[in-house]
Amino acid sequence: MVERIKDRLDRGETVMAIGVGRVLHHNFLQVLGIGDSFHCVWFDSEHVGFSIESLEVNALAARSVGLDNFVRIAPTDYATVTRSLEAGGGGIMAAQVFSAAQAEEIVQWCKFHPRGHRGLNTGGFDARFGTMSPAEFTEQANRETFVAIQIETSQSVEEVDEIAAIDGVDLLFIGPSDLSQSLGVTGDFFHEKCIDAIDRVSAACEKHGKHIGAVVVSPEHAAMMHEKGVRLISPTSDVKLLHAGIAAIRGQYEGFYA
Repeated sequence: MVERIKDRLDRGETVMAIGVGRVLHHNFLQVLGIGDSFHCVWFDSEHVGFSIESLEVNALAARSVGLDNFVRIAPTDYATVTRSLEAGGGGIMAAQVFSAAQAEEIVQWCKFHPRGHRGLNTGGFDARFGTMSPAEFTEQANRETFVAIQIETSQSVEEVDEIAAIDGVDLLFIGPSDLSQSLGVTGDFFHEKCIDAIDRVSAACEKHGKHIGAVVVSPEHAAMMHEKGVRLISPTSDVKLLHAGIAAIRGQYEGFYA
């Protein structure tokens, strides 16, 4: 049974997420779920290209072990949004958003009439392969589809109140690396400019009743983010997890490495 990200967040739970793209394989997804350390996975279609068939298989694998999912995309292509949702993506996270107008466009791509103008096709997984009526499907999809907007540009910080106010946006997701780059302090995640930006995101989300997510780079960074209201925490990725595992093995067998 897959418990939806939105339901967990609405209950005030902390949701642990992992980003997967470089090492996208159904067995890996099942290992993640069986390990019981994550509640959801986000598939990185922004930085890593993968086919719709691959997304279908890996979304299925995630669901088989109780992991909800969403797909990170570049905010440039309506078709990528609807294909991702029909393939089994539980939602969309739009990266590199600069303005409230751009965020509104993403929401309209994700939602059916009357909120948006997503094309209606009941043949995908999200409509149970044609077994739901159009009216039932569109109502459910508009209610349940998860929509996240990444705040990782200085302009999106300037417009964060307007972005958080958009009906249909469920969560603002802080991308600390690109945010620090956009603010001119690349990699300095505790710089006052970054802290101020996070505070602005937090205030906007509290004002408009929206959730906050973030990639975190250390336990200290995670603690700071959590204190500021972040409840969807993404502490690692597939590649980072592999490096951590390799480092752990080397540490355990240190005497055998020349």
